[in-house]
Amino acid sequence: MTDAISIAGSALSVHRAWLDAIADNIANVNTARSTSGNAFQARYIDAQENPGTAGVHIAGATFGSAAGRVVHEPDNPLADNAGNVRYPDIDLSTEMSSLIMAQRGYQANAAVVDRAKTMYESALQIGKA
Repeated sequence: MTDAISIAGSALSVHRAWLDAIADNIANVNTARSTSGNAFQARYIDAQENPGTAGVHIAGATFGSAAGRVVHEPDNPLADNAGNVRYPDIDLSTEMSSLIMAQRGYQANAAVVDRAKTMYESALQIGKA
């Protein structure tokens, strides 16, 4: 039973990091930068199973393209001489879909922890009788 709690707990940590990365990506979807610099790079969490034990951990992160997409906005204060600015290459609909999946995964693992805790408490009550 404690294995279920530790496995779900490790998954909660991974899903929380995934949610944080998605939130950063969504918050910066309209971040403009000058064409002389890099665009905001979307962050994606890499998860792996724990070697030799149960559960998962964050193995690292990968980042999106620094090139982004160049948009012609001559009125933007960051525009270059040609009137272009650089935006991140982030697809909002993909990020929203990932957000829903990460949120549902987090909720499912939180429910596992709650149910395992309830079962553990019930087992303790049986021992008292």
